[in-house]
Amino acid sequence: MKTENINAFFALIRAGLWEKEARLSQYEKIDFAAITRLAEEQSVVGLVAAGMEHVADTKVSKQDVMPFVSNAIQLEQRNLAMNGYIGRLIEKMRKADIFALLVKGQGIAQCYERPLWRASGDVDLLLSDSNYERAKEFLIPLATSVETEGEYKKHLGLTIGSWAVELHGSLRCGLSAKMDKSIDEIQKTAFCEGDVRSWMNGKTEVFLPGADSDVLFIFTHFLKHFYTGGLGLRQICDWTRLLWTYKDSLNHGLLNSRIRNMGLISEWAAFGAFAVDFLGMPPEAMPFYSPSRKWKRKAKRICSFVMEVGNMGHNRDSRHLDKPYLVRKIYSFGRRCGDSMRHARIFPMDSLRFLPSIVKHGVKGVVKGE
Repeated sequence: MKTENINAFFALIRAGLWEKEARLSQYEKIDFAAITRLAEEQSVVGLVAAGMEHVADTKVSKQDVMPFVSNAIQLEQRNLAMNGYIGRLIEKMRKADIFALLVKGQGIAQCYERPLWRASGDVDLLLSDSNYERAKEFLIPLATSVETEGEYKKHLGLTIGSWAVELHGSLRCGLSAKMDKSIDEIQKTAFCEGDVRSWMNGKTEVFLPGADSDVLFIFTHFLKHFYTGGLGLRQICDWTRLLWTYKDSLNHGLLNSRIRNMGLISEWAAFGAFAVDFLGMPPEAMPFYSPSRKWKRKAKRICSFVMEVGNMGHNRDSRHLDKPYLVRKIYSFGRRCGDSMRHARIFPMDSLRFLPSIVKHGVKGVVKGE
């Protein structure tokens, strides 16, 4: 991909993410078809479409604009349908005495200037132990397909009608016991101390994790994808918008303590630099941001990896997926080891620290057929 196209792509991302002016005349011979492919790979078509509306110094042809207009309309329709489904699902579950928090997805979308232009994914529900068990009993009979349950992460994937629903009894990442213990403790503050916020989805009040907790849920979730090979821009954009929306109310002391307890100071600083340098995050809104060259270098390496693999590993070779189960798992294991070696250039200590846990959980998953 030509540098000019990548630079124009990020200019449009920044314009759409923050609803600000974009200037493209500095980039010669922009290939908008290439930018469309990048937007699809990174699941940020809506952001780029919004950015196109803010181009101030050149006129983009109708032929180049129309694919983004079409995609934005489709995004709106899907998001409206998903919001309606979430409202109905939450109401049905409450009537069955099952209570859940909506995590990621449509809840985070409300932090964007244009919530309906964020690419939607699954319906992710976080539940306490008792609610998790009741939700399984209630929803499995309604599902057309049910994935193998992940016992350690307390995770069950369901397909209900045309919607993918993920039940989470935990948001553990499986990168280290220290991280997962901290995540469990943060999760308890939502269920035991009422650390929640809400989104009025039509006539249904949908509860979400409190912002102090959610910024870490989102951060540790995309770190998991970073270390296991499938991180895309959309996940990092979610983090920046959440931080921006609650910039005046976040408890920085609590946040700092939690990051340190997890041993993620380096990751926070490097991804913070990436958010500022590449995504245009206002530095004053990024907690603990440092303009040090050290973090800028790491941000560039993060960018290289993210652009290469795409959202959820979109760009990676998938030919192994039609192979037998064990062959697929061996292939995935080799790829994750390769990623760990590559990430050692960015986070040398943590790449080594996380690898044993990644391997252990991978082996357990194979044994249990997950």
